Amino acid sequence: MKVPVIGESISEVTLSQWLKADGEYVKIDEPICEFESDKATLEFPAEASGKLIYVAAEEDDLEIGAMVAKIDTSIKAPAGSDIPVTPQVEAPKAESPVVAPPAPAITSYATGHPSPSAAKIMRESRVDAANVKGTGVDGRITKDDAQKAASNPGGSTHSITTSITPIAGVRTTRREKMSRMRRTIATRLVSAKNNTAMLTTFNEVDLSELMAMRKKYQEKFVEKHGVKLGFMSLFLKACSNVLLEMPSVNAQLDGNEIIYHDFVDISVAISTPTGLVVPPVKNVESRSFSEIEKEIKVLAGKARDGSLALEEMKGGTFTVTNGGVFGSLVSTPIINEPQSAILGMHTIKQRPIAVDGKVEIRPMMWLALSYDHRVIDGSTSVTFLVKVKEQLEDPYTLMMNI
Repeated sequence: MKVPVIGESISEVTLSQWLKADGEYVKIDEPICEFESDKATLEFPAEASGKLIYVAAEEDDLEIGAMVAKIDTSIKAPAGSDIPVTPQVEAPKAESPVVAPPAPAITSYATGHPSPSAAKIMRESRVDAANVKGTGVDGRITKDDAQKAASNPGGSTHSITTSITPIAGVRTTRREKMSRMRRTIATRLVSAKNNTAMLTTFNEVDLSELMAMRKKYQEKFVEKHGVKLGFMSLFLKACSNVLLEMPSVNAQLDGNEIIYHDFVDISVAISTPTGLVVPPVKNVESRSFSEIEKEIKVLAGKARDGSLALEEMKGGTFTVTNGGVFGSLVSTPIINEPQSAILGMHTIKQRPIAVDGKVEIRPMMWLALSYDHRVIDGSTSVTFLVKVKEQLEDPYTLMMNI
């Protein structure tokens, strides 16, 4: 008894529990154990009747094709068992002048019954078991029988007649090797999901005052600094003010120790043709809005033309990502290890909200903070978002850092 092929993407399963005891008599197709894959839990049926002999143990990780158990078919059913008994064929009476008809075929529980692997092939090929002649022990339908039936879909004795409408259009596929960057990103994202106690908390922010301030001073800002005042520098500055006030959100875990930082280096997520990169803007707490905007512009340009130096990719104590530029309304961003938190910005939507007992249409944005619960308490994460929200809704306190 070996681990059967379960699915194209599944190469390993865990034997989660035995359903029958070692040495117990089992009947054909009776579930003997359960397998757990990364997609589902399924039962493994006996392929024959006899004495069950364990080979694998519970909680063992088994590759496809690995030995699970053996069944000693020489052991007969115990007394009182309801295993079907092979019927005895009576010999024709000697005095009968008529020639006896051929003895009927020996039948049992297995007759016309597919093995698990054969059953899978027949399901996928839409083959009816009633139309397949089994060549296995006691007439059991083997994998080879099923494959032969599946390869002859037009045969009236092997398949169910169906009418399938051809699908119009191109159905081609292509296979490409993942780039090294994409493989690195995939590894880091999976690591963050598996190795952190990640949770996400949400809040919404009214950007009316912030947008009005940008509109009022944008031309003067561009005239003096040569760069636009964007949302990103305002959000980074608001986060840096609160991060200095709440150092645990700006910290990271290292073994059994927590490392706190007295500076704020905020990694900014930048989308490139080859994947997402997160170079940090260093010492945000001591930089002006124009300096932050210029740094982001330089980093984004280098990221998109592939000229970011390795040193420019290192570090970061916190991350801000803006899915809103692609139209994302709300999301749960993944932590950028070894950091402990990441803020997700989203698209701005005109929505009705209650203001002083009246309904008004305001430009609203959902904010999401994903955080490592091992370092940051739930109350801390909520308080952090509330403080960031307050600074953004009253941008003058943001400008004066109060």
